[in-house]
Amino acid sequence: MNPILQLNQIKKSYGSYEATRNVSMNLQGGSIFGLLGPNGAGKTTLIRMITRIIFPDSGSILFKGEPMEERHVHQIGYMPEERGLYKKMKVREHLVYLGRLKGLSSREAAEKINFWFKKFDIESWENKKIEELSKGMSQKVQFIGTVLHEPDLLILDEPFSGLDPINSMLIEQEIRNFKAQGKAILFSTHRMEQVEGICDTIALINKGENILCGEVKVLKQQFKENKFEVGFEGALPEHFQQHFKVLSQSENRAVISSENNTSNEVLKYFIEQNVTVNSFKELLPSINEIFIKNVEKAAAL
Repeated sequence: MNPILQLNQIKKSYGSYEATRNVSMNLQGGSIFGLLGPNGAGKTTLIRMITRIIFPDSGSILFKGEPMEERHVHQIGYMPEERGLYKKMKVREHLVYLGRLKGLSSREAAEKINFWFKKFDIESWENKKIEELSKGMSQKVQFIGTVLHEPDLLILDEPFSGLDPINSMLIEQEIRNFKAQGKAILFSTHRMEQVEGICDTIALINKGENILCGEVKVLKQQFKENKFEVGFEGALPEHFQQHFKVLSQSENRAVISSENNTSNEVLKYFIEQNVTVNSFKELLPSINEIFIKNVEKAAAL
């Protein structure tokens, strides 16, 4: 089964400046793909090439196994970080306009708008002008405009910006619903906790190059440092520090590290030493820690 989107060895330069170099990635249907990178890494350039605003100097972009063409753009929904709404237009007429741009008839657009208005409980907004909306309200309208035509690929750039926790949960649930429908979602954000909570796969771009790519759960295992948190009763064994390094310790809890032991071996040690263990877990690195480590490593090269 072909990925919905494939980028193969994408290069883009502006004069002597290389915005992207040999970037490759695959976005499968039914998955959420996190596009990460510091400011100026090349993320926006990649998104603009995917949406055919600009074109790569070399490499190829495939949509469902076919070379990307203008006709494929109607199967993409793009929600930019900056608001792309006309301030003087009313909410409903603006959404009809966006739907028509994506190939919907006026009737189809109206039916889908009614569905989303009811789902988000915002029927009373339809005659408000965009300029009257708060940042969070306009973000919800922009999300509706992005998904109105039911695209197969969603590109979401900071989709939770300006949303309170309740509305963030609402939008996140809709993103997960699209994933369940087999859509591919390209999710770009600077908030690493969101990446960890929602993305299946990530790519880290730095200075125009893809320096890290893979499934979130696999990467967390790849970069783990054999750290463990143990909750116990009583005292630690007398020669405990000959086997493990204690990173921190409170009365009945310790964070330890072991260069050579697996989690099963560490737990087995405690049991053999007759220590009553109340809780035990391996501490895997966060996506933020992996992000910082790899960006710093790339900068040192």
